[in-house]
Amino acid sequence: MNEGVILVTGGSRGIGAAIARLAAVRGYRVAISYLSNAEAAKTVVQAIETAGGTALAVQADVGIEDDVLRLFETVDQQLGLITALANNAGMLEKQMRLDQMDVARWQRVLNANVIGSFLCAREAVLRMSTRHGGQGGAIVNLSSAASRIGSPNEFIDYAAAKGAVDSMTIGLAKEVATEGIRVNAVRPGLIYTDIHTSAGEPGRVDRAKAGVPMQRGGTADEVAEAVLWLLSEQASYVTGTLLDVTGGR
Repeated sequence: MNEGVILVTGGSRGIGAAIARLAAVRGYRVAISYLSNAEAAKTVVQAIETAGGTALAVQADVGIEDDVLRLFETVDQQLGLITALANNAGMLEKQMRLDQMDVARWQRVLNANVIGSFLCAREAVLRMSTRHGGQGGAIVNLSSAASRIGSPNEFIDYAAAKGAVDSMTIGLAKEVATEGIRVNAVRPGLIYTDIHTSAGEPGRVDRAKAGVPMQRGGTADEVAEAVLWLLSEQASYVTGTLLDVTGGR
């Protein structure tokens, strides 16, 4: 089984790491990018290699164009042209109301979540599209249920950034639909990952899970399953779709 080459941005932890591990099981040669935690990235690569897979970790800030160009060139050289992109890298900041936020925060959040997703999608299209001599492929953008909930009193800026990812997903899917590329998004809800710690509330999922119809938080592995399905041939007629993985929330 050889599914091709996948790049998982932000693949050193949480949902990204779960996607990378599952992709390797499904037969992909796996590249992950990471921002700063080289040890965490090394752990993911070693786990994939120990299980008999092929993996590569590359340091890159997806919000910086030169880093993204270097990331894709490194993957080209070491694994080959990508056939799948999991546009997962992103971040949020401390919980607060919009009237407490400053411009520097908005720039950080929009750069990481929006500009980063656009840059990586562009480089993927340049490699996958039959218009550019490619063989086709699939892109899954990691959005968030926040894009439709709005995240009041917590992360309105993050919610808005993910709303931009939703719009890009729909528009790009239509742009490249005849060029061999499918583009979809997964919108996770309350998922047990350490992103909540970085936002200042490690126990956020347990606090909020009563508002989920299924009465529990989700796991990174459950999100990864949805991503890998959308990337697979089993989803061959699915494009421009926003798939909620939220327990009904």
